[in-house]
Amino acid sequence: MLFRKLIQTSKYFMGLDINLFRVDKGGNPGLIKDTLNKRFQDPAIVDLIIQLDEQWRKQQFVLDSLRKEFNQVNGEIAKKKKESKGQDKCEQEVEQIKKIQANIQEAEKATAESKLVLDQKLNKIGNLVHDSVPVFKDEKDNVTSWQWGEPNRVKIDGTPGKCHHHEILYMIDGCDLKRGTKIAGHRAYFLKGPGMLLNIALQQYGLQFLSKRGYVPVQTPFFMKKSIMAETAQLSDFDDQLYKVTGNQDDEDLYLIATSEQPISAMYRKEWLELKDLPIKYAGQSTCFRKEAGAHGKDVWGIFRVHQFEKIEQFVICAPEDSWKLHEELIQIGQDFVKSLEIPYRVVNIVSGALNDAAAKKYDLEAWFPGYDDYRELQSCSNCLDYQSRALEIRLGPKQDGAEKKYVHMLNATLCATQRTLCCILENYQTETGVRVPQVLQQFVGTDFIPYKFPVPKQADLKDAQK
Repeated sequence: MLFRKLIQTSKYFMGLDINLFRVDKGGNPGLIKDTLNKRFQDPAIVDLIIQLDEQWRKQQFVLDSLRKEFNQVNGEIAKKKKESKGQDKCEQEVEQIKKIQANIQEAEKATAESKLVLDQKLNKIGNLVHDSVPVFKDEKDNVTSWQWGEPNRVKIDGTPGKCHHHEILYMIDGCDLKRGTKIAGHRAYFLKGPGMLLNIALQQYGLQFLSKRGYVPVQTPFFMKKSIMAETAQLSDFDDQLYKVTGNQDDEDLYLIATSEQPISAMYRKEWLELKDLPIKYAGQSTCFRKEAGAHGKDVWGIFRVHQFEKIEQFVICAPEDSWKLHEELIQIGQDFVKSLEIPYRVVNIVSGALNDAAAKKYDLEAWFPGYDDYRELQSCSNCLDYQSRALEIRLGPKQDGAEKKYVHMLNATLCATQRTLCCILENYQTETGVRVPQVLQQFVGTDFIPYKFPVPKQADLKDAQK
């Protein structure tokens, strides 16, 4: 039972191909050390992993030898019993089998424990960083790749037409933060009236936008088994981001999803995908749940950064040779979407020191918020190569026993996190008497203008709502 549990646990982790660490298998440990240096992490772990791998391979060789010996002796017993028509009890061989079985059990335990330690260390190493990623530690050094539109640099002074997004949301009666907090705690809310209509409009428009570009809309489960979640999410996210669900499935804990990327990435788990069926393009729609630990200040005003929100996600599964071309396609689609909303933005190439583990390269699209007098993230676009598919065992090519393992590449990109995008629209489209509705959303909202229902709220009212 312990052996099985250890084996199951060792399969939980994302990580690089272990053969990259093995010089005898054509690997290049120096390349991995270079990636760790770019990520501003200690490259000494590479040498440790090589040592742990050598230890595990030796133990695996011993285990395989014991199993081979077991089969040989077992075969001898069968042969002798057949020749003697059951008269030969093979007592010496039976005793030998018992000893081999005991040795196998010990070897299985030792091998599984070594594999678990190896995988845990392997999981600490992020994806190989692409050469085009700027090598800096801090996000302040992100490099702007594209920029569009002229920022509205109106001075926010708390008068109609010059308000923050949470004040505008109050004025159009689009959200009830006070009652949301009362029933569900900090940063909970009821979207209502024009707030809800804008939220739904962004989802409908986003799905329509992607459908016209060959993406298949898909609505995902809202929770996942822990073992599968761990194959596609960083283990650190379990404490910092993910909500655990009371109750379980198949004796496993369940976790609410933080993005539709997680369940979509696991859709084809342990399947073989043929080249003729690729690329697979999905427009994921889901509610997302995140703890957002550490958020504070202006970020927690209104519905800018909340624990529950809706998101339309681009997700692509493709052949390895196509992933970089598709990465550029994804960010271009994201730009076209924000352009259609007529919101100024810039796209930044995220520095190596700020990349999450799975991403080999990541773009962020940041839209202009007059209330912050700054660009703030609306979209994130990552090429994860085979980092996720390797853990999920999503192979490339026809299913063949003994065939060389090849894995698909996976990419993900936010198209629209609707609550935050709604905040951005409110600030950029506010007037002295109400909020203009972006032209592309008018057919979904049913109007081109949302008048204010209430005056600018007092700060005391807003603080009370956020408690």
